[in-house]
Amino acid sequence: MKRAATITSAENESRRQAIQTSLDAQRSASERNRLGQFATPNALAVEIARFVAARIGKNKRGLRFADPAIGTGSFFSAAVTAFGKARIKSAVGVEIDGAFCQAARELWRELGLVVVHGDFTRLVANGSRPAAPDLILANPPYVRHHHLERADKERLQALTRKLSGIEVNGLAGLYVYFLLLATAWMEDDGWAAWLIPSEFMDVNYGVALKRFLADRVTLVRAHRFDPDDVQFDDALVSSVVLVFRKTPPPESHKVEFTFGGTLESPHASASLTLPQLRSARKWTVFPSHAKNDRCTSTDEAGPMLGDFFRIRRGIATGSNKFFVLERADAERRRLPKRYLRPILPSPRMLKVTVLDADEDGYPVIAPRLCVIDCDLAEEVLEDRHPALWEYLCTAKALGVRDGYLVGKRTPWYKQEQREPAPFVCTYMGRGANDKRPFRFIWNRSQAIASNLYLMLYPQRGLAAMLHRHPDRTASVFDLLGRITGHELRGEGRVYGGGLHKIEPSELSRISAREFIECWPELFETCRRTETMNLFG
Repeated sequence: MKRAATITSAENESRRQAIQTSLDAQRSASERNRLGQFATPNALAVEIARFVAARIGKNKRGLRFADPAIGTGSFFSAAVTAFGKARIKSAVGVEIDGAFCQAARELWRELGLVVVHGDFTRLVANGSRPAAPDLILANPPYVRHHHLERADKERLQALTRKLSGIEVNGLAGLYVYFLLLATAWMEDDGWAAWLIPSEFMDVNYGVALKRFLADRVTLVRAHRFDPDDVQFDDALVSSVVLVFRKTPPPESHKVEFTFGGTLESPHASASLTLPQLRSARKWTVFPSHAKNDRCTSTDEAGPMLGDFFRIRRGIATGSNKFFVLERADAERRRLPKRYLRPILPSPRMLKVTVLDADEDGYPVIAPRLCVIDCDLAEEVLEDRHPALWEYLCTAKALGVRDGYLVGKRTPWYKQEQREPAPFVCTYMGRGANDKRPFRFIWNRSQAIASNLYLMLYPQRGLAAMLHRHPDRTASVFDLLGRITGHELRGEGRVYGGGLHKIEPSELSRISAREFIECWPELFETCRRTETMNLFG
C-alpha cells in the first residue's frame, strides 16, 4: 500500500508540473508579478521539506500540514516525499486563485489534501479557519506593497497587530503578513519553513519581522541563496529560506546563517547569537563569504556621507516616454523653453563621468534631453502656449493621464522640484569583487536627474567649504570615486541575478572618514544643520 502511494505521489508531481506550466502560460508576466504568483520548483521544495524533516526527527507522527498559499501543491508534494504519507495526519491548503485551487484539489484529494478556496488573510481572521497546523511549508505570494490597495493594507496591518502583536510597516510586501498571520495561527511548538524574498533582511520595513524572528520564535536556519542563482525563472528575486520553531528562544540560542549552495551543503555558514542579530542593521552581512560581499562600511559612530550630503532620488515623471523629449524634438514642436528643464538620460546611455554644459546649461552629451515641467493652470496654458497645450492634449489617448503619479499632481504636468545637483549616483547596477555596481558622476551642467539616479547636494561644513573653495569640487568627486564596490554593495541591497540597488538612506551611511582626513576642519561641522546654496 505504501509503495502504491509513493508511485501515485510521483505521478501526481509530474502532472502537477505540467498543469503549473499550462496555468502560468495563461497569464502575462506582468499579471503574475502583480499577483505574486511564482511557483516553487519541486527540487527546491523537496530540499526544504527534507531539511525540516531531519530537524523534526523520525519519531514524530500525526503531523498536521498546512500551506496558506498552496498553488498547485508543490510543497504538499514535497512533504509527502520527505515525510511519507503515513506521518501526515491531516493536510490543508488555502488558495485564492480558482484555477490553481481546482488543480490542487484534483491532484491531491486522494492523498488527503483539503484545499480551501479563499483569501488566507481573511480566512485566518474568522471562526471558520481550519484547525491549527503544527507544520507549515510555504512560499507566500510576493506582492509588493504598491500593488496592495490602501484599505486592504490597513486591514492587514490591523489584523496582524491583533493576532501577533506586531506592527508592520506600510512598505512591507504581502509575504510579511502571510508569515506573521500563519505563525499566529499555527500550534505552539510547531515547525515552519518559509521561502521568501531576502530584501526584508536589509530594509527599514523589515525591522519588525527581524525582531519577531529573533525574539518570538526559535529561528534555526536562515539560508540565503547566492543572488546569481535565481530560484525562480520568472522573478528576479533573491531568496531566503527561514526555518523556525514556534517557541520563544532560550537566550543562549544561536542561529545558523548560511549562504549559497544548498541547505545541507552551503558555501558558507556562521552561528549568530541573539544579541548579534538584534544589533545588526543588515542580516545579509552574515555569513562572511567571497561572494557575499555585504559588509557594512560604518558603525554609524563616525562621519558618513549623510553628514556632508543631502541625498535625494531624482524625479519620477510618471511617464518618461511622454514627458521627456530630445531637445531638438522640443524645439521642432516649438515648445516654450521656460517650461523645459535639462535632464540626464538613463544610466545605460550615459558613458561619461564628468558632464560639462553648453551655453544653455544642457550637458554636452548625446542625446540632449529635456523634461516638460509647467505650473500654469490648463486654461492659462491653452491660451498662452498653444503648441505645448496641443502636445499635452495627446496624453489622454496614450493613457498617460491614467497613471498613478500623474493623477496625483496639480496640474498633472508639473514635475517634482529638484535643483541641479553637482554629483549624482546611479541607483542600480551590477558588479562583483572590485567592480562597483554604481557610478558617481560630476554634474557641471544644469540638468536634473530621473529616479534612476540619486542626487547628492553638499550641505553643512562641506557646502560652506565648497562655497569658499569651489576648486575643491574635483577633490570631492575624487573621494566619491574611491568608495569601493565592497562598501556600496554592503550598504545597498541585492536582488536575484545579482542586480544591486541603493536608496538615499543607504548611500548616506557610507563611511566618509576620508573627507575628514582630507579636510580636518569638516569634523566640527559635520553634524551641524545649516546648508548653503551652491547655485547662487
